[in-house]
Amino acid sequence: MNASLRDYWDLTKPRVVALIVFTALVGMFLAVPGWPDPGTALVGAIGVLGIWLAASAAAAINQLLDARIDARMARTSWRPLVVGKVSSRQVLVFAAALTALSMTILMLWVNMITAVLTFASLIGYAVIYTVYLKHATSQNIVIGGLAGAMPPMLGWAAVTGMEGASDWAYASLLVLIIFVWTPPHFWALAIFRRADYAKAAVPMLPVTHGVPHTRRQILVYSVVLVVVTLLPVAIEMSGVFYLGGATVLNLVFLWYAWKIQNPPDEMFNMKMFGYSVVYLLALFAFLLADHWLMPWV
Repeated sequence: MNASLRDYWDLTKPRVVALIVFTALVGMFLAVPGWPDPGTALVGAIGVLGIWLAASAAAAINQLLDARIDARMARTSWRPLVVGKVSSRQVLVFAAALTALSMTILMLWVNMITAVLTFASLIGYAVIYTVYLKHATSQNIVIGGLAGAMPPMLGWAAVTGMEGASDWAYASLLVLIIFVWTPPHFWALAIFRRADYAKAAVPMLPVTHGVPHTRRQILVYSVVLVVVTLLPVAIEMSGVFYLGGATVLNLVFLWYAWKIQNPPDEMFNMKMFGYSVVYLLALFAFLLADHWLMPWV
């Protein structure tokens, strides 16, 4: 079977991985004061490469293990493995090669703690979430979301080695933000795609508990998210620039969470899903901008 480079690229879920790499990159920059020196920048760049390869491997493994489900869902029925552009063996070899290369890079040229945390995140998403949690509980995306929330800590670890308690505390706060963001982000999509999930027998919250309950949970988590995103200011990790940006982003997020309780149409669910991606990107961009501005504000 002759698979193209585009087929292998699609196996890595590039848009999802791009968001992962961006938050890891922000974690790296936040971990060092001001601009990183050349040595730190080099280690950080190598760390980003390793994290990107590991995230791509996890995405490929996810598609390998979820091929049966993907074939039954309109959102994923186009994927290369599902339509026969690549074989299961090719996906397995590809994912194994990416994993081995990632771990080699991180262990040899970054540090062991980054390699361990990255591998744990890969297993958490590609195996524990995909194989077990996704099928075991309607809280799958909540519990499994921890693996997807780890990239900022991976980036932080790449340039610090997580040698101090403050490293763990600050990096964990970044993880917490993504962890709390994940449920309202994903449940908005799950509401829109609930028929697909029901057809594939995946117990997503809108399928098991109904749409009204899921909407209420989106609102609850959105309120918690607002509180969590203010913690960097409370502990003086960030300042007024981040506070201003986060406030605007949170007000819009809360508007979506409130409006989705009685949306004007089905597409509103996807509008909230789309905004949630922009929200996370902008929030981390504000964290980074504030970090560089802090000496002057």
